[in-house]
Order: sequence, then C-alpha cells, then structure tokens
Amino acid sequence: QKTLHEGFIDRELKACFFTDHQLFDRFHKYSLKSDKARSGKLALSLKELQQIEIGDYIVHIDHGVGKFGGLIRTEINGKMQEVIKLIYQNDDILFVSIHALHKLAKYRAKEGEPPRINKLGTGAWERMKEKTKSKMKDIARDLIKLYAKRKEEKGFAFSHDTFMQQELEASFIYEDTPDQLKSTAEVKADMEKERPMDRLICGDVGFGKTEIAVRAAFKAACDNKQVAVLVPTTVLAFQHYKTFSERLKDFPVKVDYLSRARTSAETRQILKNLSEGKIDILIGTHRIIGKDVKFKDLGLLIIDEEQKFGVAVKEKLKQIKTNVDTLTMSATPIPRTLQFSLMGARDLSAITTPPPNRYPIQTEVHGFNEDIIKEAINFEMSRNGQVFIVNNRVKQLYELENLVHRLVPDARTIVGHGQMEPEKLEQAIIDFTNYDYDVLIATTIIESGIDMPNTNTIIINNAQNFGLSELHQLRGRVGRSNKKAFCYLLTPPLRELSVDARRRLQAIESFSELGSGIHIAMQDLDIRGAGNLLGAEQSGFIADLGYETYQKILKEAVEELKNEEFTDVYNENSVVLPGERETFVSDCTIESDMELLFPNSYIPNDSERISLYQELDNMERASDIQAFSAKLEDRFGRIPHEGKELIRIVTLRQLAKQLGMEKVVLKQEKMNLFFVSDNNIRYFQSPVFGKVLSYLQKNPRQCQLREIKGKRSISITHIKTVEEAVLTLQNILEQEEL
Repeated sequence: QKTLHEGFIDRELKACFFTDHQLFDRFHKYSLKSDKARSGKLALSLKELQQIEIGDYIVHIDHGVGKFGGLIRTEINGKMQEVIKLIYQNDDILFVSIHALHKLAKYRAKEGEPPRINKLGTGAWERMKEKTKSKMKDIARDLIKLYAKRKEEKGFAFSHDTFMQQELEASFIYEDTPDQLKSTAEVKADMEKERPMDRLICGDVGFGKTEIAVRAAFKAACDNKQVAVLVPTTVLAFQHYKTFSERLKDFPVKVDYLSRARTSAETRQILKNLSEGKIDILIGTHRIIGKDVKFKDLGLLIIDEEQKFGVAVKEKLKQIKTNVDTLTMSATPIPRTLQFSLMGARDLSAITTPPPNRYPIQTEVHGFNEDIIKEAINFEMSRNGQVFIVNNRVKQLYELENLVHRLVPDARTIVGHGQMEPEKLEQAIIDFTNYDYDVLIATTIIESGIDMPNTNTIIINNAQNFGLSELHQLRGRVGRSNKKAFCYLLTPPLRELSVDARRRLQAIESFSELGSGIHIAMQDLDIRGAGNLLGAEQSGFIADLGYETYQKILKEAVEELKNEEFTDVYNENSVVLPGERETFVSDCTIESDMELLFPNSYIPNDSERISLYQELDNMERASDIQAFSAKLEDRFGRIPHEGKELIRIVTLRQLAKQLGMEKVVLKQEKMNLFFVSDNNIRYFQSPVFGKVLSYLQKNPRQCQLREIKGKRSISITHIKTVEEAVLTLQNILEQEEL
C-alpha cells in the first residue's frame, strides 16, 4: 500500500490533483507499520541482547535459570550451526537453537541476591512453574468473576457515529497512527455495547491519548450524556480545558472545568449548570467527585494519569462508575493496573507507535554544572524555544531563578509551584504558554500532561530524588514537536548516590527511545521489586522465575481458566471470524541438522548476527520477511544459500502452527511433524486435521503416521531443504479435508 506525499499535475487532462495534507495543511506521515512482536511470548529485546555479557543470568522457559555462555558455532551431522550456550548447575550445558531465541529472557527480579541456577533434567523447574500457575489461577479466578459480573451489568449503549463525529476526527491536524486508529475503534465499540466500558489506554507520553479522550467525550455528548474528565493537577485541568475547547469549538458542546483555581462564585455557577445539564464535558481535579457535585446524566468517566490518585479517590470512583463507561489513560501504569489489564480483568489498548516527525529525546546525566545550564538555555533561546527547569523544593526555585538571571541575563523567567495561589499559578502557565517568558522554573506540577510544543529543553535538578516514572513523565513534557529535544538530569557526584538512584538514572538515560514508557514501568518493577503485584505471597515466585517468565505463566494460567472454567464469559470474544483460522498451538519448536545461519564471511560481527537472528525469530508476517531480506541485501550484499534457508524457517514455523504442529524436526532428509497433545479433542475434530489425513491418504509412500510414547507424529521423506519443507506444508494446507 503506497501513499502519495504530494499532489501532481496531469498536463494532458489539464487537471491538478492535491492530497488531503496539502488541502488541510496537515502533517504527512510516512507509512508506519505497527509491528507486533510475537504476542505473549518471552523475548529478549534487541537492546537487552546487545547488552548481554557472558555470565549474565538468562531464563529459558522450558529449563529455568542459567548463565549466558556466548554464541557458539557447532557441528550437527557434519553441518555448521550457530547456537546460544547456557550453563546450568554442575556446569551442565544447554545449547539453544537460533530458532528458539523467543524462549529466552534476561532474568529480572528483585535486586540484591543472585537467582538460584537450575539443575537440568530434574523436573524441579516444571514443578515450580505448575505450583506458581495454580496459585495464579486462584487469584485470577476472583478477577475473572469480577469481570464476568461487570459484563452482566447493564449500562448505556451509545449510538453509532454521527456525521459530526466524522467531522471532528477529520479536523485533527495530525494523521492518526495505526495504534491511535485501533484504540479509537476499540473505545467506540465498547461504548456502543450495553455493558459498561472499562478500558485502559496505555500510551507513552505525547503519543496522542488526549485525542482519543476528546473523541470519546464528544461521542458521549452527541447522545446528550455528560462526561467527567478527572485529572491530577489544577494545571492539567486548565490545559485539558484549553485542548478540549479548541478541538470542539465548532461543535454545539459546552466544556468547563472545576479546580482550586475557580472562585467560589464560579464554582457555584458551574455546579448549578452541571445539575441542570447545561455543561456537557466537565474537566477537573478530584474536586469533581465532591459530595456537592451532581451530574444530571453522567455517561462517561475519563481518568487521566490514574497512577496519581490515592485509594480514597478510587473507592469514590467505584461508587460513581458502577454502570458508567470508564476510560483510563496512563503512560507508565502502576504495576497493579498493568497486571489487571494483562490478565483481562479490564480491556487494554496500547499505543506504541510514535506520531510522525518525532525524535527521541537526548537524555544526559551530569553533576550540577552552571555551564550546562547556561549553554542549554542559550541554545534553546537561539532557536526561539523555551526551557523548563524542575526542582522538587519550593525554597530553591527562587535561588535557581537568581542563578539563571546571573548566567543568562536576557532570559525572561517565571516561577510556578503548587503553594502559589491557584489563580496566580494558572496565570503563570498561561503567560508561559503565550511566550511571554523563556524559562519556567517549577516543581513537578508540570509533570502531568502539559502540552507545550515550543518547550524543547528540560533541566531536572537533583534528579536522584525523583521516581523513575516521574522522570519519564517530566522528560515527556519536551520533544512534542518536530524539533530535537534535550533533557539534562543534574545530580550530586554519582559516587554519593544510592545504588537504586544510580540505576534509575541509568534506566532513564538508556530508555530514551520513543515509546519506552512500558519498558520504564517494567524497570520500575525491577528496581522496586515486583512483590506487591498481586499481594505479598507472589514475590517469592518472581524471585525464582524472573519477571518475564512469571508474566508468561500468568498469561497461560488466565488462558487455561478462560478455556476450561469460564468459557461462557469469554465466548463472545473467542468467535473465529470467517477467513480466520482457529489456532491450536501457541508455539512450534524447530530442530534441524541443516546448515541454517548467516556465515561469518557474510556478517562478521557476533552481536550483529545475534540481533538479526532475534529479529527474524520474532517475525510473523510475510511482508516483514520480505522487508528483512531486502534490508539484508542492501546492507551485506547477496544472501548466501544457508542464509536464505534460515529465513524460510519463519514461514515454516507459521505453516506448522496453522497445521497444529508443536514441533518440526528436519533431519537426515526427513521431516517429522509432531501433533498437539492427545487431550486436545477440538484439534482432532477440526478441518485442519482433516487436511492432514487427506494428504496422508494421497501420499502413502512418502508419509508414515507414527506414535511413540503417546506422542503422534508424521514422518515425510525426501525433504532435503527448508524450501521443500515449506512447499510440502503449503501443499497440505491446500488439501480438501476428508
């Protein structure tokens, strides 16, 4: 699918063609593919792979915790192969094929003591996984019951989109990213159902969550329902009020806001209008869940940055929202929220693709240094930009202001903090937004949601005193336009900092790519310890299994509960659509004695090869494989035969999964296909199994059905290459079923 970047003139037809970007003066984005990594799988991220050193702890989902021993070349049946070496207890060695990298994860758990290394072949690891899974099921059961109860509740089913809704969405000056489109569609679909919506939108700082909220709020207002938007700070309430008003100015919708900054007369008037239904969308701090706030007909509750609200506020919300649609938004969700969503106790939409023309924010950690402050402010002012300076002590703000005056005499400065009178603070923010000042010196009051595209340098003083997600949120206040942005973290000398503070600063410095909010939430778990995830009794499991493995087992536990105990609750979600294939296996292992690798002479660098193997191992779509091959040829020249064969393994695994095969073994010019386990009755009654039988009947000489120790498999002869194996599986899938 190609996109036009600009219009053109056809001189023969005497016609001019323009793109919508030229007509509506929008930004054009280059086609963004929302690449889904293999969902729910363990996987080492490329970043981690490049950072792994020999001796680091690695978890293999089937064998447990071992130590990384490097990338090794080995000979199997006279053919060269590359494998990852893992070292277990008693110096036992396990070689992991490059087709199984998705089964590995870097060990992450609580800081401090190293993990217990597992012993191969004892079954202790399997027993621990099973024990963990049954405990998980006990916890998940209660959550799913809660989810089921919510599904039975009746809410308000909003009507389908009106022409005004389409007009509003068309007037958005940026082009939606694929994730934004998907999240918008999911939110609307939830609103149109009878049961109350409870969806979490997890998107990184500046990835367009507010736009989704505007669209949802407008949809509710079109059905004469009122909307409450709950935000953590007065500054953000005012900011959202401006954003919503600006986006909805051409539509018959009344937007207002309630916070400490409103006078008592204004507040009285707002409450009166609200109870009479004259206000459609009310934005506010936790003031809007006060006893005196009465909505005439509340239809939608939007909670922004929910990690900022305490338990008391959330309890009050529960009473409000028994049958009101709820949309929660967060960039770095707190562990428990993330957990609930991963478990399916609430619906999750993730926005992971950054808007077009965004750059990563250059993040640097320095000791406190006046030259850096001076240079940063001068550089930003030279390109007509503005600067945030953040300090978490109010007293020091004025000292910093004097320092800035001394270093950059022509900088216009203003101070903002929560102890100021609300009207003054609001005025300060308005003046800064209107470019009356160059430098805003503030506390973390600017942390949530402020959108000031002209501010592209942030200096955070005493950065060691901030939490990880707080630093990420603060950094997200800059880099919101197409300019390069800078974030300077100033600290006392590093040797004086605690280990945790140093790790936090390292994490924020290394995770500076766009969309790393979710990684930062994981790092936060890592540094704080993940014990409080589902209650104290879980911390032991995480220490034994590592965080990613724990997540995977949790996911498996929930899947099993869905399929075995709660099929009725999840039935509506598990309908196989026409044209879709029912899947019976989540993964398929490949073993081979063929030479499948990128030779040293083709790609000499070890870590480069590992990262390419990793990228290949996590591919799902044919278009991705083609793009990968094209990129390889572009970088390294013609792909050698053994490299092409390796790339075909991805297609082979895909086809084998469609056929319900748990394992494929390509050895001694034979292909052995191992079926899913016997107790999967659904598979043996499915059309796919019918196709396999049909192929067997037509090719009796080449195929043999076998059963060894209760495991059924098919052996197919005369398969000398992966290419032949792929053709054979395609052939099976094209059979008429018996």
